[in-house]
Amino acid sequence: MATVIGVRFKKAGKVYYFDPDGIWPRPGDNVIVETARGVEFGEVVTGSRTVNDAQIISPLKKVIRVANEEDIRRAESNEQREREAFTICQERIARHKLDMKLVSVEYTFDNNKIIFYFTANGRVDFRDLVKDLASVFKIRIELRQIGVRDEAKMLGGLGSCGRQICCGAFLGDFQPVSIKMAKEQNLSLNPTKISGQCGRLMCCLKYEQDNYEQVLKRVPRVGKDIVTPDGVGVITEINCIKETIKVRIRVDDDSFDVREYAIDDVRRPGPDDAAAIREQPKQDRRPRRGRLQPEAAAQEEAEGEEEPKKKRYPHQKAPKNLSTDQFLEKMKEDGAAASGAQAPAREHRRRRGRGGKTAGEGQESAGEATQKSEAPARQEAPAAEAPASAEKSQEN
Repeated sequence: MATVIGVRFKKAGKVYYFDPDGIWPRPGDNVIVETARGVEFGEVVTGSRTVNDAQIISPLKKVIRVANEEDIRRAESNEQREREAFTICQERIARHKLDMKLVSVEYTFDNNKIIFYFTANGRVDFRDLVKDLASVFKIRIELRQIGVRDEAKMLGGLGSCGRQICCGAFLGDFQPVSIKMAKEQNLSLNPTKISGQCGRLMCCLKYEQDNYEQVLKRVPRVGKDIVTPDGVGVITEINCIKETIKVRIRVDDDSFDVREYAIDDVRRPGPDDAAAIREQPKQDRRPRRGRLQPEAAAQEEAEGEEEPKKKRYPHQKAPKNLSTDQFLEKMKEDGAAASGAQAPAREHRRRRGRGGKTAGEGQESAGEATQKSEAPARQEAPAAEAPASAEKSQEN
């Protein structure tokens, strides 16, 4: 537990806790405090009180002093300089042709840094812009991109209710809002009717959501059975603000009536309760355009009975999603089937190859036979010449 005071630096901004450090300012007083950005000028929103340690962001900064007249004049001077810096920055943005929209400018209290807040559709390369602004102001420059909700909070405006928008008047933090809240509150789902100045869902949808959820938990949904003092009926409408429901109950054999009951006067059906008798949908007896007369319709039905019925073919079933193992097994089966289908063709090609090879081998054997037949002739020629040479040697 710690004793703190709540300080706000912007209108409808977030409240930060500080250690009073022996200074006890009242709500509405201006104080000089030490922050992570340096010395800042703020307004006290809540007086000194004790809070849990879980609500405190450590380390807890201290209050330096209560603001005097010189501090107030300095803050007013910074506001004037912020307006001038806003105009200069807009000119520089147009000169560099950057796709960004300047929203606000903030000077720190000690004039050590200027913060420019802007919006853009995507990321913007503003390095040249920062160098240009630093050469003009001669101090540290920081450009910070914000969202559309923060933009609406800084600019302010009027909501569809005719009052100042909540985020610009008193709302410190943005709460998550969903389209489910609009459905449970029976609001129109037209985006132009449930959206705020920022284009997002209105923050006020969150205000009554807890009450709607508590009421809807006490009764069944629309279309379900409910036990009333007049019997079992069907819920047609639930009014969470008045905490009443409308129920359709059977009055006579052929008539139904819609009656309104308080939620405390009805209860959920139990196992011993009978089911509600529901109203049957009425048949549309109005003649439609292009509808046949009774005689023509009867004649067409008779002709249709004589004609034979057309045969209906079943639709092809959609392929079943397979797991990885099943897909691999199927691929193996398809590969085996494909290889089995290609086996006869391969055997035929192999047989044809063998036939060609045998013919070639026959030609080669014929060639070898000729060479063999020629070889003995060549070998016989020297044998015939041998006696002649022997005779010459004898004569010599």
